[in-house]
Amino acid sequence: MRFQGAEDRWRERLGKLRDVVRQELVTRQLARHLPPPPCRILDVGSGQGTQALRMAAAGHHVTALDASRELLDLLEAGIEPGMDITAVQAEAERLGELFEPGSFDAVLCHGVLMYFDDPGPLLAGLARLLAPHGVLSLLVRNGDALAMRPGLLGDWQGALRGFDERSYVNRLGVPARADRLGELAARLGVLGLEVTEWYGVRVFTDALPDDAPVPEGLGDLLAAEERAGRTDPYRGVAALTHLICQLQSGGTGRPSA
Repeated sequence: MRFQGAEDRWRERLGKLRDVVRQELVTRQLARHLPPPPCRILDVGSGQGTQALRMAAAGHHVTALDASRELLDLLEAGIEPGMDITAVQAEAERLGELFEPGSFDAVLCHGVLMYFDDPGPLLAGLARLLAPHGVLSLLVRNGDALAMRPGLLGDWQGALRGFDERSYVNRLGVPARADRLGELAARLGVLGLEVTEWYGVRVFTDALPDDAPVPEGLGDLLAAEERAGRTDPYRGVAALTHLICQLQSGGTGRPSA
């Protein structure tokens, strides 16, 4: 996965406004769809563990998987007494070796698909790990709005490329890839997963500087972002798309014939 080597740049942005908006919105959106605690949750590409720690604090049994020892150290430093959370250092490509099919009630995969040229094998691996009627939470770069950020920043050549291309270099300086909602939903359907809801993340704040501080009026900002993220047409131009998927009856997580 191409993210490796960008951990220091990622850490520099933790706690800044764009990070806070992303994490808070995903937490709120996800809370509407998770089974009540305790359920078994796998966080693939957990990074510093913001979501994993929050899920564990809510009473869920959490397994957090990431390839970066540096980021897992941050996660483990945040574990408090009473939290049931296990950190696993491994590549996402090894899911099939590490876990039995149907092992989890919910699988989170946030900000990971964008670093895979072909997300198909990873999507299939995530789906196989779901118990019957399990929930898959995906956070992806929104390929339907790839021109928005460069356009708002006055990068007109970048905006023009965004209309036609899927590949881009993200703000960490890492080559990445975007997904279009309709196409991704179709790929998930082949695996027996139905997109039951989707949200936009960072409609208004995505073009802000990486070091933008958290303002005093954060509550109103988050309320506006949260409403935009569930409201058309705003959610369709968000930087990130958050998909909530459910394994359907008879679904196996394997491509249908």
